Amino acid sequence: MGIKKYNPYTPSRRNMTGSDFSEITKTTPEKSLLAKKGKTAGRNNQGKITVRHHGGGNRQKYRIIDFKRNKDDVPAKVVGIEYDPNRTANIALICYADGEKAYILAPEGLKDGMKIMNGPHAEIKAGNCLPLSEIPVGTLVHNIELLPGKGGQMVRAAGNSAQLMAKEGKYATLRLPSGEMRMVPIECRASIGVIGNGDHNLINIGKAGRKRHMGIRPTVRGSVMNPNDHPHGGGEGKTGIGRPGPSTPWGKPALGLKTRAKKKHSNKLIVRRRDGKAIK
Repeated sequence: MGIKKYNPYTPSRRNMTGSDFSEITKTTPEKSLLAKKGKTAGRNNQGKITVRHHGGGNRQKYRIIDFKRNKDDVPAKVVGIEYDPNRTANIALICYADGEKAYILAPEGLKDGMKIMNGPHAEIKAGNCLPLSEIPVGTLVHNIELLPGKGGQMVRAAGNSAQLMAKEGKYATLRLPSGEMRMVPIECRASIGVIGNGDHNLINIGKAGRKRHMGIRPTVRGSVMNPNDHPHGGGEGKTGIGRPGPSTPWGKPALGLKTRAKKKHSNKLIVRRRDGKAIK
């Protein structure tokens, strides 16, 4: 994927950039793999806002992605690479030899017409999905399961990959994109390769309206509010927050406070946290 610039015929266009969609080879989605996607504007079933700054945005249909990749030993052909409005990664439409179609996350190097396969006997090449027990140490993988058969939950964003560092007994050790070292059951599946669309994080949004198209509403900084509206508010001119550390609008510590449960059952599987410290 490349980044394209725009001619500055308006002030907001001056620094705006976007994808050139050079990886995209199919522009219309597969109707049988679409699902309705409603809007909640961040509200729960009581109508209360539980996630702030959500609302509006363009209409979207959800693409049903096959995260489980459990159709074993049946070769599939890549029909096309598509844009997905629900995620940063591109997706690939594949057609199995028996005629069934599915969407998968598109790794770098996957092209139209290529053959891919799932299962323990699959070849080690981009797009194939195998159990970690069958993948050589050092391989870059994505779409990794945490529990066998549950479907990929980790490493699904554009440009990301994890590295298989070791295999010992019932567990494989992975180095995740954050730097965290984590053990995963060795029967869990992962897809080979690095997820495509790696330049996604280099795009400059350029103007507020483009964020509104994504369904993201404006965010007001606490430091420009009044003291009765936010703990950071008040004072003459630009001033400090006046507290030992940053706070949420409700006075709870923010930005850096660890919220992971001390007794979480999976703590024993984390070898090293992303800050370089071991779990105690």
